[in-house]
Amino acid sequence: MSIVLVTGACGLIGSESVAHYAAQGYDVIGIDNGLRSTFFGEEASTDWMRETLKRRHPRYRHFSIDIRDRSEIERIFGSFGRDIVLIIHAAAQPSHDWAAQDPFTDFSINANGTLTLLDSTRKLCPEAVFIFTSTNKVYGDTPNRLPLVELDSRWEIESDHPAYQGIDETMSLDATTHSLFGVSKAAADLLVQEYGRYFGLKTGCFRGGCLTGPNHAGAVLHGFLSYLLKCAATGASYTIFGYKGKQVRDNIHSADLIAAFDAFFRHPRPGEVYNIGGGRECNCSVLEAIALCEELVSTRLKYTYVDIPRRADHMWYISNVDKFRSHYPGWRIRYGMKHLVGEIYERNLTRWSSTVGLG
Repeated sequence: MSIVLVTGACGLIGSESVAHYAAQGYDVIGIDNGLRSTFFGEEASTDWMRETLKRRHPRYRHFSIDIRDRSEIERIFGSFGRDIVLIIHAAAQPSHDWAAQDPFTDFSINANGTLTLLDSTRKLCPEAVFIFTSTNKVYGDTPNRLPLVELDSRWEIESDHPAYQGIDETMSLDATTHSLFGVSKAAADLLVQEYGRYFGLKTGCFRGGCLTGPNHAGAVLHGFLSYLLKCAATGASYTIFGYKGKQVRDNIHSADLIAAFDAFFRHPRPGEVYNIGGGRECNCSVLEAIALCEELVSTRLKYTYVDIPRRADHMWYISNVDKFRSHYPGWRIRYGMKHLVGEIYERNLTRWSSTVGLG
C-alpha cells in the first residue's frame, strides 16, 4: 500500500492534490480541521469540499485534526508509517493581513505546525518525499525595489532588465519588510530546507506566486482572483488597495502546480527551493483582472479604491520558473489567464449564487 498524506486537504492545493493522487490509485489521507472559516468567515468555509472529496474518492480518509497537535500528528504518522510515500504540506494560515491580528496563531500554524510534520516524517517515514507549499512573501517587499515603470494598466519592468523574465531564487530574504505571515512562512521554508540538507529528507520548497483555480474559496483577505470573480458574479463590491490597481501577479492553476509537485515526487532533489507561478505566460494586474471578469460576466464590477497599499505588498511579482524547468524539462504551464478566469467562474457560479440568494 502506498499512501499520500495531504495537509490542508480541503483547500485549493490540498484538494487538487487529493484528487490527483486518488485518481492515480493511491490511498490518500487528508488532514484539515477547517480553520479557514475561523480566519475568513463562513463564506470561506471548505466544509463543502471535505464532503465532496469523501463522496468522489472512496480511497480518501479525512482527519479533522490540527497540525500543531504533535501527539495526534505522530499518531497518524505512526499508524501508517513507511506506507507514506509522499507528504504534501499545504495547510497554513494564508493571509498576511490576518497574521497581524494574531501573530501567535499565525506563527504556531505556519512554523511550529511545519516543524511537527517534518519531525514526524524524519522519525516515522524518512523515505517519504516532503513537499512544502511556500510563498513569494518570503522575499518581503524587496521586489518593490526593482526599476518599475508605470503603464496604462500595470506596473512593468523594462524588457532588457535581468528580472524581466521574473524573480528567481537568488533574491535575498534579508533587510526587507515581510509581513508577519511572510516571516512565519520563511521560518517554515528554512526548516523544510534544513531537514533536507541536515537530515537528508527528500524535501522541496515551492515558493508560489498567486495559486488559484476552481477549488479556491476566495475571501476578502485571501485569494484575490477567486474573490474578484465572486464579486463580479454576485454584484458585491471589491476593494482595490493601493498602487492604482496596477499591481501585477502571476497566477498558476492548481493543476499546473500539482504537476510540478508530481515531477519532484518522481525525482526528488533534497533541500531544493523553487519559485513557481504562471511566469510570463500567465499574469495580470488587478485592473487587467477586472477587465477579464467584466468581459466574462458582461457587467461592470462595483469596486472602491483605497490609496493605501497593504503593508509589504508587491507592486510587481512574476515568478522566474527557469530553475524548475531546467531540473524538470517535461513540465509546462498549461492554463492561461482566460482559461483560469473562465473555469473558476463556471465551476463556482451555482455555489456563489446560492449563498446570496441569486438565480
